[in-house]
Amino acid sequence: MTHMDTKAGDTAEEQHSGALPFDVFARDCPSRPVLEHLTGRWGVLVLAGLYQGPVRFNALRRRVDGVSEKMLSQTLHALERDGFVHRTVQAVMPPRVEYRLTDLGRSTAAKLLDLIGHLEAHMPAVLAAQQQHDQSDDGN
Repeated sequence: MTHMDTKAGDTAEEQHSGALPFDVFARDCPSRPVLEHLTGRWGVLVLAGLYQGPVRFNALRRRVDGVSEKMLSQTLHALERDGFVHRTVQAVMPPRVEYRLTDLGRSTAAKLLDLIGHLEAHMPAVLAAQQQHDQSDDGN
């Protein structure tokens, strides 16, 4: 069974019993919120920011320029819950908290870094397409 073979009306439980246990195209598939956590602006950047090794919260916040403390905290919490990030609290005063990728997080971050590299390498084409589109809209 492929993603396209799933019937739109199948429940998540019905889909899980087949050869393809999860189908992100199905409305009730639990992979959808996980995909959202990973591919939202902050999820991608947090995973990429953790790829080189364990980082403390404020160092990660500096690395992911523009993220608020609240959004970084929420993103880390979601990624930890989903099994991509591990949080370690060291019993010192003040407590020292580090975040690192799990094995799943590391393999996922590698794929996201490939996507980031692809996007960065093709930004001249993207910018040219945007400019062409914007200019054609100006004439309407």
